[in-house]
Amino acid sequence: MKKIVSPILLALTLVAASGTMAQTSTPAAPAEPESSLAFNVGSVTDYRYRGISQSRKQAALQGGFDYNDKSGFYVGAWGSSIKWIQDAGAKDGNVEIDLYGGYKGAAGDVAYDVGFLRYQYQGNSYGKVNGNVDANTNEVYGAVTYGLFTAKYSHAISDIFGTTNSKNSYYLDLSAALDLGAGYSLTPHVGRQKINNTPICSYNDASMTLGKDLGNGLSTSLMAVTTNADKGCSSYMFNNTRLGASGLVAGVKYTF
Repeated sequence: MKKIVSPILLALTLVAASGTMAQTSTPAAPAEPESSLAFNVGSVTDYRYRGISQSRKQAALQGGFDYNDKSGFYVGAWGSSIKWIQDAGAKDGNVEIDLYGGYKGAAGDVAYDVGFLRYQYQGNSYGKVNGNVDANTNEVYGAVTYGLFTAKYSHAISDIFGTTNSKNSYYLDLSAALDLGAGYSLTPHVGRQKINNTPICSYNDASMTLGKDLGNGLSTSLMAVTTNADKGCSSYMFNNTRLGASGLVAGVKYTF
């Protein structure tokens, strides 16, 4: 997504030097949140999204940026190389660009996140193949986090990923963020993708991701992932290879 002298530490130092100040000093006000801009680049051995390979079980290059305003609003963009659109017979469309924006806040111990996400398959011609609709997809989403656990609901306000008459499809996922110490983290996840009016393409997915923070913005990950996606849904198949089959995915990312 310097080393600064803490105002509280400075205040305590002055108290130690003058006994009378302890009676007149007041606690320092909490620091105001700051806006931030972060960039990231990385690679994975297989780009899986909601359990399904977007890169034909091959490596993908990825990168993006995030701007978080101190007010809670944020915008960002993220991109990855893909193969599924051209594998479906389209002439063009080998890059996915996600454009998103939203607002994050908290109500007591519960944090929340609401926003909009546009999946832009740059220059794709998927809608010209076999009567398909355009692959570009719009979703709105909302998430709540309490302690280690996060629940998120994403709702398609357009046809979803090139599936005809699939508006109002949704994805519901539950995850947890476990800090194992020494820079390691573990993230279990389960999800349900519902494709409206195409029951054969609805499915469940699950994953377990082990992450390692190497410091200086560099991190690695290893994910075990599986789905029960029906092989009869063409978007989950390529040359008799199930793109939703169980597998392992390794990744590396640099954030600066």
